[in-house]
Amino acid sequence: MKTPTVHNSAKHGEIAETILLPGDPLRAKFIAENFLADAHMYTQVRGIYGYTGRYKGVRVSVQGTGMGGPSIGIYAYELINAYGVKRLIRIGSAGAIGDDLALGDLIGATSACYDTDYSKQYALPGTISPAGSFDLLQRAKRIADASSVKLTMGSVLSSDLFYSPSGLDGLAAWKQVGVLAVEMEAASLYLTAQASRAEALCLLTISDLPFGTAEMTSEQRERSLTTMITLGLEVAVA
Repeated sequence: MKTPTVHNSAKHGEIAETILLPGDPLRAKFIAENFLADAHMYTQVRGIYGYTGRYKGVRVSVQGTGMGGPSIGIYAYELINAYGVKRLIRIGSAGAIGDDLALGDLIGATSACYDTDYSKQYALPGTISPAGSFDLLQRAKRIADASSVKLTMGSVLSSDLFYSPSGLDGLAAWKQVGVLAVEMEAASLYLTAQASRAEALCLLTISDLPFGTAEMTSEQRERSLTTMITLGLEVAVA
């Protein structure tokens, strides 16, 4: 693929081989301004901000991806195939399905179930199970344990439905088979990375409890997201 791409105005070489991918473009801006040294913006096409800087002396990029599987699929494909990105680390939020999770808890998604047709593009003669990079998952767990950060490892659900007509009934079926949480992007990221021979990791902060009534305060949200961002950056430079 030629650069710049349709969705990214970066020139070849402007994006690091390891990138953090928050959904919210403003979170990418926040990370660049508060965690990276010598950060510069390389794209703002369609309001999706991307930056490259240094964390602990190591070159790292961060870019928003928007909402949903198709959106992150587009950006991940271009990052890998046009810009040579080798490691993609999603940092996002999720709703807890498992009973043992609380607001602010962190999840490392070992694999991603999905209720979409995203995998049909590969015309596979069976069912694929999108999985995260074992190396990146190991790094995340090792760093979290050394920092006394609770990181629960397991499978998540990537859904195209933010407002589902089936409500909690649909999530209850996934809960029954041990899925930890629901979000929207992990499966598309993992599928795209697997097909392109890149490594991917999805780190998630529990921001809501669909089966409960508790909600994160602004203070809890800021503290837990900072923990996740720091863990993602530590994995990126390990």
